[in-house]
Amino acid sequence: MDRILINLSIAWEAILANTVRSILTALGIIFGVSAVIAMLAVGQGAQQEILNQMKLVGVNNIVVTPKKEQTEEKVTQLNQGDKDKYSPGLTILDLENIKHTIPNIQKISPEIELETYIIKNGIRRSTKLIGVQNAYFEIYNHTLSSGVLFSNTHFKFGQAVCIIGRGIQTRFFSKEDPIGKQIKCGGQWLTVIGVLKERSSASKNLEKLGIRNANLDVYVPLQTMLIRYQDRAKVTKSDIQQAAREENRNNDDVEKKPANYHQLDKVVIQMSESNELPLASEVLQRMLTRRHFDKIDFEISIPEMLLKQQRRTKDIFNIVLGAIASISLIVGGIGIMNIMLASVLERIKEIGLRISLGAKKHDIILQFLLEAVLISLSGGTIGVILGIALAVLISNIADIPTIVSFSSVLISFGVATSIGVIFGISPARKAANQDPIESLRYE
Repeated sequence: MDRILINLSIAWEAILANTVRSILTALGIIFGVSAVIAMLAVGQGAQQEILNQMKLVGVNNIVVTPKKEQTEEKVTQLNQGDKDKYSPGLTILDLENIKHTIPNIQKISPEIELETYIIKNGIRRSTKLIGVQNAYFEIYNHTLSSGVLFSNTHFKFGQAVCIIGRGIQTRFFSKEDPIGKQIKCGGQWLTVIGVLKERSSASKNLEKLGIRNANLDVYVPLQTMLIRYQDRAKVTKSDIQQAAREENRNNDDVEKKPANYHQLDKVVIQMSESNELPLASEVLQRMLTRRHFDKIDFEISIPEMLLKQQRRTKDIFNIVLGAIASISLIVGGIGIMNIMLASVLERIKEIGLRISLGAKKHDIILQFLLEAVLISLSGGTIGVILGIALAVLISNIADIPTIVSFSSVLISFGVATSIGVIFGISPARKAANQDPIESLRYE
C-alpha cells in the first residue's frame, strides 16, 4: 500500500508538472464522457416520456375512431360505388355488438365530442363538451380532486350534470367551490358534481394518440349529450333543411365540408391482456366492416403498440448515438497512449534515477499506469460535469426531456478508468523496459 501511495504521489506530481499537456491529453476523454452522458440523458428522458404517455393513454387499449365523408376532385367508378354505399356510422348499437362479440373486454368507453362554449358571470369561453361513461375516467386514469362521478340516475334520465377540468375551475370558480354550482354550456345549464385533478397538458404526440387536454374540457353523461345536445343518429328538421339547401345549391365550385353522420366520435376498448390486442382488433375490423355494409368509414388503432414501436425506434437511435459518442472515448484513449509513449522517451533520466534509488520494474509500470488512469479519471470528472450541463442545455433549448441518472455517471467513470488502464499498459511497460545506461551511451 505504501508503494502504491508513493507511486500515486509521483504520478500526480508528473501530471501537475505538465498541466497543459495533461489537459490536452484528457480532451478526448472529456468530450467522450460528456457526449455519452448527454446521449444517455436524452435516451432516458425519452423512455420516461413514453412511459408517462403509456400511463395517460392507458394499457391494452384499442381505439376506434370514425372517418368523415370527404370529397375528391376525381372519382373513379370504384370509388363512386363505395361512396354510394350506406353506412349508419359508428353508433351505440356497434358498442353493444362489440360487448357481446369480443371476449375478455375489461372496459369499454364511448365518447361524443361537441365544440361549444361556457358562459358564467358574463365571461364566455370556448370549450369541448365530452359525453362519456364512467369507464372513460378509469381507462385514462383520471381522478377527482373533489366531488363524485356520474351515477346510474344521471345516465338513466340524462340529467344536466357535469364534471369539469381543473382549468375550468381555475377560470370560472377561482374564489368558490364549484361543486353544486351551475354553468351554462352551450344552450343548457349544467350542475357541477365533480372536478378532475390537474394533469400536464397533452403534447402534439399525445394528441395524435387521442389524448386531449382534460384540464379545459367539460364532461357530461353520454345520455345527457344524446338527449340535450346532439344525436347524429337521428334525422332532425334542421338536417332535412340543410340537405335541401345543399341540393338546391349543387355547385361544384363550393367546397363542401365533410359530413359527420357518426353517432359516436370514439370508442375505446380495454382488453385484459396485451397479447389479445392484435386478434381483437382484427375481429373488430371485420365485424364493423360487416355492420357498416362494407364501407370502411372508421379507423382502428392500438396506442400501446404505437408507443412500443416508437420506443424501439428510439432505443435503436440512442444505441447508435451512444456508439458514435463512445468512439470519442476510444480516440481519447489512443491520445493518452500516444502522449504517454512520447513522454517515456523524455523521462529516461527520471526512470534511471528511480531505478538507482531502488525502484523495481513494477514500480515504474505502476507509476506510468497511474498517470494514465489519473488523466482519464480527471477527464472523466470534467466530462461528467460538462455532460450534465449539456443535458440541461438540451432540455431548455430543444425542449427535449433529459434525465441524468447515477448509473450513467457510474458507467462513465468505469469506462474512463478502463480506458486509462487499457491504453496505459503499453506505455508503462515500455517505460519499465527502458535501459537508462544504454540511452545515455547513445546520447
